[in-house]
Amino acid sequence: MAAGRDGVAHQAELRRIEGNVCFKKARLGAAIDCYTEAIALCPDVAVYWMNRALCHFKRKEWAKVEEDSRKALALDHTLVKGHYLLGCALLEKEESALAIKEFEKALILLKSANSTDVMAEEIWQVLAKAKYLDWEKHSTERLWRMQSLKEACESALQEHHFLTGTFEEDSNGSSNECSEHIKLLSEVFSQATIADTPADVPDYLCCQITFEIFRDPVITPSGVTYERATLVEHLHKVGNFDPVTRNPLKEHQLVPNLAIKEAVQAYLKEHSWAYKLN
Repeated sequence: MAAGRDGVAHQAELRRIEGNVCFKKARLGAAIDCYTEAIALCPDVAVYWMNRALCHFKRKEWAKVEEDSRKALALDHTLVKGHYLLGCALLEKEESALAIKEFEKALILLKSANSTDVMAEEIWQVLAKAKYLDWEKHSTERLWRMQSLKEACESALQEHHFLTGTFEEDSNGSSNECSEHIKLLSEVFSQATIADTPADVPDYLCCQITFEIFRDPVITPSGVTYERATLVEHLHKVGNFDPVTRNPLKEHQLVPNLAIKEAVQAYLKEHSWAYKLN
């Protein structure tokens, strides 16, 4: 019996290897056939489902991406690519809130493994897109509700002044007291929408090279803060010096700027529109 199971597992692995060869050659249909055979032989191996999901991802067959990535995660919930692909499929369905959860799970798994996986940047990009789309969707709803509430409050104020006999018109045909109250009401609602209105991100929260909001800020011995990936690329491709001060600089001298990172996180929590990428 054991020998039989080993033989089936070996056949499934051969199909996976063949599928990988096809995938690298962009023969996605053939790769899908190979992974499907592997799944039929050993349906409890997460990587077979994951590999087929990647093929569907390349083809933008989002329903199939969701189905296969969910099967893979049911077998192994630590698959970073599984959460990433599921998040992408959910984002295509405009389920941004659910997509955000999957992308965040993927980043947490990378962080817990102390991984410098190149996927981290790609995941952050789609996470930012999902968070912006989620803000955009709910911002429209909030603005509509805010305007409806403002109009209801104005009507209630006018009715109150009319019933209490304080709705006295001035020479311009309007009630002084009522007008003042409505003006104050408008100011209150204006203040309530400020945080939800896109504006310029404060300079101290942005990298001096990319001018984009920080994700992983690091500070140099010169006291200048940069986005880590951007500064490391500069050190490798341009030279070992600080881009602003021109002082000598090596990668091991970079220190995480935790204060700025916390400030960015707090800012993004209150201003989700800032997730929009240039």
